[in-house]
Amino acid sequence: ELTSYKSFVEQACIVHFLISFSPSRNEDLKEMLESNKESLKLEAMKRVVGLIAKGKNASELFPAVVKNVASKNIELKKLVYVYLVRYAEEQQDLALLSISTFQRALKDPNQLIRASALRVLSSIRVPIIVPIMMLAIKEAASDMSPYVRKTSAHAIQKLYSLDQDQKELLIEVIEKLLKDKSTLVAGSVVMAFEEVCPDRIDLIHKNYRKLCNLLVDVEEWGQVVIISMLTRYARTQFTSPWKEDGVFDEHNERAFYESDEEKTRDETEAKPYMMDPDHRLLLRNTKPLLQSRNTAVVMSVAQLYWHLAPKNEVSIVTKSLVRLLRSHREVQYIVLQNIATMSIQRKGMFEPYMKSFYVRSTDATHIKSLKLEILTSLANEANISTILREFQTYVKSQDKQFAAGTIQAIGRCATNISEVTDTCLNGLVLLLSNRDETVVAESVVVIRKLLQIQPTQHSDIIKHMAKLFDNITVPMARASILWLMGEYCERVPKIAPDVLRKMAKSFTSEEDIVKLQTVNLAAKLYLTNSKQTKLLTQYILNLGKYDQNYDIRDRTRFIRQLIVPNDKNGALSKYAHRILLAPKPAPVLESAYKDRDRYQLGTLSHTINTKASGYLELSDWPAVAPDQSVRNVEVIEPTVKSKPAKSSDDKFYSDSGEEEEKGSGSSSSEDGSSSSSSEESGSDAESHVQKNSSQTSEESDKSSSQSEKSSSESDSEKKERKTKTPLQKKTIFNEESWTYVTKQQHTKTIFVNVINQHSVLQTFSYSHWSTLCVSLFTQLCPLSLAFPLQLSGPAFVPEKSHDLLHRMTGKGLSAQYQFPRQPCLYQPTMVSVQISLTNTTDHPLEQIHIGDRSPTGLNIHCFNTIECLEPEASVTVFMGIDFNDSTQAANFQLCTKEDHFSVSIQPAIGELLLPITMTELDFRKEQGKLLGMNESSATITMAAENMTSQPISRPVATVANLGMVPSSQDNVHRFAGKTANSGAVVLVTVELRGESTALITINTEKSVMGSMLLRDLKLALAQA
Repeated sequence: ELTSYKSFVEQACIVHFLISFSPSRNEDLKEMLESNKESLKLEAMKRVVGLIAKGKNASELFPAVVKNVASKNIELKKLVYVYLVRYAEEQQDLALLSISTFQRALKDPNQLIRASALRVLSSIRVPIIVPIMMLAIKEAASDMSPYVRKTSAHAIQKLYSLDQDQKELLIEVIEKLLKDKSTLVAGSVVMAFEEVCPDRIDLIHKNYRKLCNLLVDVEEWGQVVIISMLTRYARTQFTSPWKEDGVFDEHNERAFYESDEEKTRDETEAKPYMMDPDHRLLLRNTKPLLQSRNTAVVMSVAQLYWHLAPKNEVSIVTKSLVRLLRSHREVQYIVLQNIATMSIQRKGMFEPYMKSFYVRSTDATHIKSLKLEILTSLANEANISTILREFQTYVKSQDKQFAAGTIQAIGRCATNISEVTDTCLNGLVLLLSNRDETVVAESVVVIRKLLQIQPTQHSDIIKHMAKLFDNITVPMARASILWLMGEYCERVPKIAPDVLRKMAKSFTSEEDIVKLQTVNLAAKLYLTNSKQTKLLTQYILNLGKYDQNYDIRDRTRFIRQLIVPNDKNGALSKYAHRILLAPKPAPVLESAYKDRDRYQLGTLSHTINTKASGYLELSDWPAVAPDQSVRNVEVIEPTVKSKPAKSSDDKFYSDSGEEEEKGSGSSSSEDGSSSSSSEESGSDAESHVQKNSSQTSEESDKSSSQSEKSSSESDSEKKERKTKTPLQKKTIFNEESWTYVTKQQHTKTIFVNVINQHSVLQTFSYSHWSTLCVSLFTQLCPLSLAFPLQLSGPAFVPEKSHDLLHRMTGKGLSAQYQFPRQPCLYQPTMVSVQISLTNTTDHPLEQIHIGDRSPTGLNIHCFNTIECLEPEASVTVFMGIDFNDSTQAANFQLCTKEDHFSVSIQPAIGELLLPITMTELDFRKEQGKLLGMNESSATITMAAENMTSQPISRPVATVANLGMVPSSQDNVHRFAGKTANSGAVVLVTVELRGESTALITINTEKSVMGSMLLRDLKLALAQA
């Protein structure tokens, strides 16, 4: 019965195997792909892509899938291209049949289709189509869409790996793409540069400053690539900031303007080091990336500072590296390896964070070993007692490998710090009585190395180890004791022969390493104490002569000829004492990471301690800096036509923080008819805003005083030119009297004078306040969009206020804030915040004002200082905060005369918007430009109470400050607004479907804001 059951199971397995690998298992998918219904094809492709995502092989469906490459359905075509990218290299012959379709798709209006077609074309690894690929890459490099240009940069690397003869033509394309101002392209083209021509640094000269300024806005993968490339570039173009013979002086302006006579006169004098402004630009622009959420970016910036920054600035990266130790163990391993290398050369960097390297019980063994290595490197006279107490705990660990490593670390500490050598030795001797053989063995080995440093002072330890010899079973430990007995046999003349006697009894059962040391001990005792040990030595040599191991046999023959004189070897016997008992140098206990600094930190070569394939070495600093004028870029002023144009280079090289320059990013979308152009303008606006904020935060950087001075001069010249341009509007804001002046041919002045801010604001009703703000804002911030836009009053103003400062925390001062949803009078890009201050104490509070703010570049318009706030009195003030279209909290200090309180204002995503009015036709036109990656949508189940028109507008207006757009359809509700900072349009559509479901669609070039707003709207509409 058992045999029949086994045969039945075997047959069942065979049947299952045949069914699983039957060619007909995907027949249903083939039928769906070959049907005439688009819905069936789309469903089939979703299932096919799902199979690929699970790791299943779907290559047999290639003929059926490739037939749909010419489909007019955009969603279906996207999925087909996803499949083709995966299998085009495997099914090259079939892919070649559709190459004409791919070429046509390169002209498709949709940027995603164009990019996907180029991606598939570059995945066909057939040399015959190299000319076609080359032509496609050149055309894509000039595409209007930055996404397509990014894909062309990726294709360059694929084509180069296929045919390296195309290198010169590809370098021309790379040179063109390096001039691209889109942050989407920068990382990809630098990666192509690193793959194709990493030695052509002349291509980087003109683009160096642009890449430094764009760095903060590039995607994280691109930031890592650019930082790595700029690190190598800087080592070839700037002089070393580590010069010890010169005085470090970054502010010596004479180096720029000194005459030839002065140079000749000072040739004999030591010139102080002055950092190149471009060198400082790189360090300053990478510093904010230490706060990145991506560990690879932080590690890249850390290695850049390690290799490029002055020694007194490298410690900036310490806190960021320690922060990464909270990540996954894989990240911890890489970060700890780099810290281990750094801590050897500069202990002071990580000494304040020593507790961060204490070992946890949950750490893996390799993490424990690295932390142990770092703690040993950080040990000095001041902290050695703390570290040794920590090591005492580690020795008791159940992890034997880690315990052995701890004993080695104690030995290193004893070697490096002479004050604790005796203490460490005594502690290691106590460990010899440990029950764990591994601990005892490692202790013996370390003690042997330490005794070689001071052998005359520790004969008692040698005697103690001899007494424990019978209890130690680990071969390496026994061999170490025998070596000590032989090396210092003259200091233990009575004990050494007895140990040899014991070893003669057990010689045949010992390990090979122990036998070798026994033979050595016998030879040394024969030379120093032959009267007692002559017979024992001969007995051991006879045993070794017939041992199974040839190493032991050879050693025995050599020792016999060396110590036992005869006629043939008499000359060699004279030197036996000098050969066997020669003084030996004490071993040097060094870190395993001592020589790893020869590799660039953060690289694979540094991790594996071997030069990996593709590793590019850092060059030495040049003795004389190359000409820095090669990085200068000529700024060509645009000719003024009917519409004033702005030089594109101003975005990258201007240090000005004018608000009219910020607005240029959003206004550039007026002549873009496709989604790609709107994306590009949005990214330019974002990068410019972030660049301004980063420059504001670094105004205190002394090293850049020269470059800032020159840039401010150039900015003033630009302002003069702009003032002379006809039809140019310019807005001036006078903070003291709230005065707005708009210049346009004849000066037109709108004057609002508020003598007492608090009393007037309290007397205004919301309707008057709304009318005033909107009218002012409309005249001050004319939007250059393709259709006339007007700001509208808020549809709904939430009365909910948020605690800014509790009366207990504020010592009697209470503060609450809310968003009045009105355009800010102080500055168009700011969000207005209303703050209510209350004195709950029994004494007046004086000089209430705003103190320090964080981040440093945060743009806040503070309220005027309140000189005195009487007991139980309240006052309402207004602030303006530029959140840069981000929900990042604005942190600042609310101060009184005696105290400072840290407070924070966290905006909801809907409070960063301003409502606008538009017609349904304009709404549809603008929505058509914001499709693809600029669109976010979700289907939700709505509460029954929200299914009518009035309840829908109420929760939407509660969540976001949007204006309602008239709709000709009863089941479709539209809302429109724009971001306060960049002016990007935000369109919201709520379409009712069925009884309780609705489709929410958000169109905006700010995709992150769109997804966050979608999340809030889903919650609001789903609740009753």
